[in-house]
Amino acid sequence: MCGTEELGHLEMVGTIVHQLTRNLTESDVREGGFAPYFIDHTTSVYPTAASGSPWSADGIAVTGDTIADLTEDLAAEQKARLTYDNILRMSDDPDVTDAIRFLRAREIVHFQRFGEGLRLAKDRMNEKNVYYMNPSFDK
Repeated sequence: MCGTEELGHLEMVGTIVHQLTRNLTESDVREGGFAPYFIDHTTSVYPTAASGSPWSADGIAVTGDTIADLTEDLAAEQKARLTYDNILRMSDDPDVTDAIRFLRAREIVHFQRFGEGLRLAKDRMNEKNVYYMNPSFDK
């Protein structure tokens, strides 16, 4: 999948976070449990998991194996969809829920496309230039 679109998702989520935090007062920060984040980042968007773990490229699993990588992509799309489902369960802000519903729909489409790609890769495993293993290692 195109990294540009994935960065677009991040930009949309970052914009939502910015809109929700741009007018915070000191008491909002303290009462909302936002103080530790605020101390480090003020209200800047810093990509972390809901648990507070910062984003890391360690979560990107690329093996060079077509089947393994497409299967990983399928799982990632489902995990993103689930995250959006959970946000929708927690949010009552229509501006947030509308944007999250859009992003959730994109994850579903991505999942479908990766599924099609996996099916096509499996169907063509015996064709020239389509492989399920890295031919430079597995001769």
